[in-house]
Amino acid sequence: MRRIGGYGGCWPALGLALLLALGGCTGRLDHASIINKTAELNPRELLQSDVDRMATLAMRNNLNSLYRLMGKLYQRNPKEWRKSGLASRSAAEQAIHQAIEHNQPLPQLGGRRDVAALSYALGPDFQGDRVGAFIYALGSMLVTAHGGRTEFYLTDSFNAEFIHNAARNVEKAAWMLGQRRDEQGRPLLLSNEAGNLSYAVEFGKMVARLDLLTHVLEERYRRMGANYAQSLMFINFLPVQ
Repeated sequence: MRRIGGYGGCWPALGLALLLALGGCTGRLDHASIINKTAELNPRELLQSDVDRMATLAMRNNLNSLYRLMGKLYQRNPKEWRKSGLASRSAAEQAIHQAIEHNQPLPQLGGRRDVAALSYALGPDFQGDRVGAFIYALGSMLVTAHGGRTEFYLTDSFNAEFIHNAARNVEKAAWMLGQRRDEQGRPLLLSNEAGNLSYAVEFGKMVARLDLLTHVLEERYRRMGANYAQSLMFINFLPVQ
């Protein structure tokens, strides 16, 4: 059998590596992967385009922002995590991590997810852990907008419109967090204070990442059309040896 380009002996090993990588492509980041910014190169990254890798990093960083917001909100609203029935604040936070990253329902939301959960979590009728429900709803909304995944590979596709809508939803959620009041006129959740912009910064980072990914996706699809048109204008046959 003829060897192509002198690399025939490498293909079995490469094929095995790709099969092992594909076997691990679950589409979900575990908690350690999300919070670790210095992880070594993973073989699965061979199956990611630049845009796939960018989307994966943006998702990881957006979840990081959500978890930082959750910690800040629990710190200012300690009665909320106690409503979860768990033994500690860290246990309450971990339960939300688990539900978001593994696409599990949150019992106190009655099966609601993404935008439906977001409206309910900041509504007057909600009686549970409002911080956990709010963060879960935002995380669920982000995952849904990205096709139900938190890691992205060559076989995945994106809907730029959904990601754009997710950015607008984050903006609305940030506004609602600061404006919603109970019947006595008190904030449903204590968040921003005068001179404290940390909440706005985290929300702003999330919106910026989502908007950038939207623009990159739109440009990629536009360039695909342009490249095809160019290929028709400048027809060049490719070498075969």
